[in-house]
Amino acid sequence: MLFSRRPEMPSPGSALPGRPAPVATAVHHFVNKRALKGPYPPGVETALFGMGCFWGAERMFWKLDGVWVTAAGYAGGYTENPTYEEVCSGATGHTEVVLVAYDPAVVPLERLLQTFWENHDPTQGMRQGNDVGTQYRSALYVGSPDAKAAAEASREAYSVALNAAGYGTITTEIGENVPFYFAEAYHQQYLAKNPNGYCGIGGTGVGCPVGSGASFDRA
Repeated sequence: MLFSRRPEMPSPGSALPGRPAPVATAVHHFVNKRALKGPYPPGVETALFGMGCFWGAERMFWKLDGVWVTAAGYAGGYTENPTYEEVCSGATGHTEVVLVAYDPAVVPLERLLQTFWENHDPTQGMRQGNDVGTQYRSALYVGSPDAKAAAEASREAYSVALNAAGYGTITTEIGENVPFYFAEAYHQQYLAKNPNGYCGIGGTGVGCPVGSGASFDRA
């Protein structure tokens, strides 16, 4: 349901306090049976992708060759170890994200970035379609300066393509080493457990040059 007013981020002081212990989640990935929280194999890297509702977004990534494991969760806000209900209240500052643990020797970050950009509308601010709220904003959080530079360069490259197609400014947050909180067990790999469940994922139809053979400057 659409909010009657534009959602706003809480301040650090007004955000819910959360709790010291993580909320209970699944132990293993429902699809590939690997340990959700690791440890991950040597060389595996992680990135967080916020594309609106994390159910459909997670399915996009677990299908990619080279992705070791995926998990639904929360990031980008202030509340420690939040619950789903708290995130949906708008009082945590978190957005729904998908943790992607991947082998860059098999699936380079550029391929993940292409999947991210092409499968949601990063110009909508705190919404994706009819899903409205701080928890649906576009976000991209990576684990190193090089990965952040690549993410920022991909944003610039995709911005050119979107502007040419008549879209507005990209509102995606890009950050480095942002804390990730695993969502509750029932959210993990939700669409594998519920094939007819809700999936609000949808792109703009504009192709992203990143990962498609085009080069971009990471400097």
